[in-house]
Amino acid sequence: MTYDRLVCANCSGPVSEGRCPVCRANRQRMEEERGLFSSLSPAALIALIAALIAAALIMRHAFA
Repeated sequence: MTYDRLVCANCSGPVSEGRCPVCRANRQRMEEERGLFSSLSPAALIALIAALIAAALIMRHAFA
């Protein structure tokens, strides 16, 4: 999940704006925990998975 869509329970503002100390702390923590696929949107991740499945099926058919 990306912090640009999160709303702070402390100040009711977007976490990405960092209006309060809680927002800033969570933004900092989430930036440090970024993984390999964390910057991908869910639609891009689904497209990547679909492309990998299609490539696997093509390879299976080619070597069968």
